[in-house]
Amino acid sequence: MKNIFVIGAGRSASSLIKYLLENAEKENWNIVIGDVNVDLVNSKIKGYSNVKAINFDVFNETQRREQIAAADIVISMLPARFHMEAAKDCVEMKKHLVTASYVSKEMKALNQAAIDNGVILMNEIGLDPGLDHLSAMKIIDDIRNSGHELKGFESFTGGLVAPESDNNPWRYKFTWNPRNVVLAGQGDAAKFKQAGTYKYIPYNRLFRRTEIIDIENFGKFEGYANRDSLQYEEIYNLKGIDTLFRGTLRRPGYCRAWNIFVELGCTDDTYILDNTETMTHREFINLFLPYNMHDSVELKLKHYCNIHQDDVELWNKLEWLGLFDDTVIGLKEATPAQVLQHILEKKWHLDPEDKDMIVMWHKFNFIDKNTGKNREIQSSLVVLGDDQTYTAMAKTVGLPVAIATKLILNGEISTPGVHIPTNAEIYEPVLSELENYGINFNEKEVEPTLY
Repeated sequence: MKNIFVIGAGRSASSLIKYLLENAEKENWNIVIGDVNVDLVNSKIKGYSNVKAINFDVFNETQRREQIAAADIVISMLPARFHMEAAKDCVEMKKHLVTASYVSKEMKALNQAAIDNGVILMNEIGLDPGLDHLSAMKIIDDIRNSGHELKGFESFTGGLVAPESDNNPWRYKFTWNPRNVVLAGQGDAAKFKQAGTYKYIPYNRLFRRTEIIDIENFGKFEGYANRDSLQYEEIYNLKGIDTLFRGTLRRPGYCRAWNIFVELGCTDDTYILDNTETMTHREFINLFLPYNMHDSVELKLKHYCNIHQDDVELWNKLEWLGLFDDTVIGLKEATPAQVLQHILEKKWHLDPEDKDMIVMWHKFNFIDKNTGKNREIQSSLVVLGDDQTYTAMAKTVGLPVAIATKLILNGEISTPGVHIPTNAEIYEPVLSELENYGINFNEKEVEPTLY
């Protein structure tokens, strides 16, 4: 019997846990799931055997080492900053580890020790990162193995609401961490390559430089640039490629409206505002506008952000959020970003009957080795959630993690070290099994566009 220890049973772990439980008897697995909220674990394992729920604190060294020592493989579904305690123990005790998080510098530093101890530390095997690697590398390798010359690669991912739950002017609700949404794009300028030229978009222009993407049966989306597309030159071995661009998807109109908050400074998380406990929504917006004893907050905002009187669609988005209401914020010592998040969470929450949607889209431009002509392949994925437990996000994060775990236990993934799923040993079997769960990419060749 193989022993699996899962750390964390939050929203993204639902489909992972279900997969492990449904396959436990066939695969001869014994499963232990640890979380600080043991009731949460119990709610997800009702009716199953071969599983045990425990109250678990990853920083309790004695408990952590005891559980890892008893396992053959550890799955960490904790936030990325909490992985390292478990990872170091796994390497020392010669236990495999699977996470959905980006490889940190600290994780990367364990590579040689993992190789020496025959341990697999599999990371970035969730959605993004994860499914983006799996699906992109499959086509990139196909193009290269056919002898063609890859010239351009673009990739976009978005966590949105399903069409039947798309019922507000923004066409958006929080399906993941709200803080990450509010702070999106901040820091260094977005950087990418386009037609052989390096390009940069500063934060104050990020949401005004968008690309429209049409996905069959689901309509139009708009994409804005992620912070650093250029790191994928190394990750995907794309040195010398002419176009390299990665971005995030929203519905059309979202980015232009969001840019109002950027212009005002509402997304700033670097300083504390005074009196936010008694401040109203209206007063919060007024903080960032010039003083004028005669003009209303609405009129000042229109002048300051150059919002035309007939721009009804944009203005409706702002009004719908209640930005001009006299509702008291009630937060102590909050930053502008925290106040904005607080306001948005009142409107952008998922209702109990709502379903989410994951959309991913890739574009590959290459020169055919036989004809010398430009060709283009587009690949798209749309996954809809079942309910508030088995969301599209939980499926696309948790199922790749679960499948990779099985493949490691069965010896089908066997190369030790710190890995992300960019080679065929990993992406081929994972993608193949994901199709059984409705996670499959629609690939088509289209008339080539400029890259």
